[in-house]
Amino acid sequence: MNYRMIRNILGWLLLFECGFMLVPAVTAIVYGESQLWYFLLSMLLCGGIGGLFVWKKPKDPVLYAREGFVIVALSWIVLSLFGALPFFLSGCIPNYVDALFETVSGFTTTGASILTAVEPLPKCILMWRSFTHWVGGMGVLVFVMAFVPLSGGQNMHIMKAESPGPSVSKLVPRVRTTALILYSIYLTLTFIMFILLLCGGMSVFEALTTAFGTAGTGGFGVLNDSMASYSPYIQIVVTVFMLLFSVNFSCYYLILLGRFKDAFNTEFRRFVYIVGIVILVITLNVRGMFDTLGEALRHVAFTVASLISTTGFATADFNLWPELSRALLVLIMFIGACAGSTGGGLKISRLLILLRGAANELGNLAHPRRVKRVTIDGHPVEPEVVRSVNVYMMWYVLIFVGSMILISFDDHDLITNFTAVTATINNIGPGLNLVGPTGNFAFFSIPSKLVLIFDMLAGRLELFPMLVLFAPGTWRK
Repeated sequence: MNYRMIRNILGWLLLFECGFMLVPAVTAIVYGESQLWYFLLSMLLCGGIGGLFVWKKPKDPVLYAREGFVIVALSWIVLSLFGALPFFLSGCIPNYVDALFETVSGFTTTGASILTAVEPLPKCILMWRSFTHWVGGMGVLVFVMAFVPLSGGQNMHIMKAESPGPSVSKLVPRVRTTALILYSIYLTLTFIMFILLLCGGMSVFEALTTAFGTAGTGGFGVLNDSMASYSPYIQIVVTVFMLLFSVNFSCYYLILLGRFKDAFNTEFRRFVYIVGIVILVITLNVRGMFDTLGEALRHVAFTVASLISTTGFATADFNLWPELSRALLVLIMFIGACAGSTGGGLKISRLLILLRGAANELGNLAHPRRVKRVTIDGHPVEPEVVRSVNVYMMWYVLIFVGSMILISFDDHDLITNFTAVTATINNIGPGLNLVGPTGNFAFFSIPSKLVLIFDMLAGRLELFPMLVLFAPGTWRK
């Protein structure tokens, strides 16, 4: 285990987090808020410890898969531990575990909150909440790799461990250039959305926080009713961009290269089909609850886009919708967005591999001598990828069931517990019943919140980096 290199990368991460806190610090200066001093103190701690960690450059910069998983898991834990300081030190969230829950929810782009009201909070605190979504959306280590050459070609292990989806490939030969391309697309889409929101009458502050929350598919808002009180224009813009940020970012790069057939691949098409069918069915199901068909379609499209993208914004209390609609919404919470996007969930590509692998096994039972591989877009899927997907699903179910059992000691109803775990491990935010779009997670006990914190981190990091931390073989020489 290359401990010195791990320490070095954690140091760079803390230095970047120090820089990230400039955004809420400037917000505090603009609005004359006293919470500025708590951000400055947090920045001092991040910068000081980060500087000590990077002071001496490691002699051996080589990283392997094991170090990649450990670096990613520890980076997100450290990022959250220090990111919670402004909430805690300012007294806005006086309990540190609650502050950590809010911060992890922000960086993992979950959007689950322990706050009962957000409007009384200082604007710099609200900005930090939303900005954590933007930072965590594409992956904080991907951001670091875009500007700091970590370890030559070996840093692909870090990108693979942090990026969402069953497989990750480089867009160009150099990992650093790939990271720059991804963040350039990410920044461009965020800026376009920011401008469109300004055109809809939002203030600069609201447009920034909404764009950050949408780009990271996080869902932290600045109003207590989320997006319900905004105009239909704003809601439509947010709907469109929640879906855009749910698409594999490689598709946008392929479109820029003119490779449209490769961009609109099987995963993209299945994603569009699922969104369209679910919107149609739920709209027909809830038509009588709205004044017009257009209003019903707008709210349903927003809700479906919000949940399948795992953003978590809301314009209506879908907890009150009929059982068919609620069942479909829970289903798309599990399905999630495309691999390589900022969305959470199981991912379309992973489910495609799983279903086609299952169908292939059934075919082999009927025809034992048949030799047929799982294919996506006409290309065979490597057996290692199929095996990884199967192992992922096994661990996903085990963690889900284990989390359900652990938080059940709080003695809340089954739907609340089930959707609370669903919302956190899939990085969605709201669930049903007590954790519905008008509820929050404040009522859970400290042990249950720690379980849900683990679920949020495990879900964002695709389980394996967090699990590797607990494997005894990880720490052996």
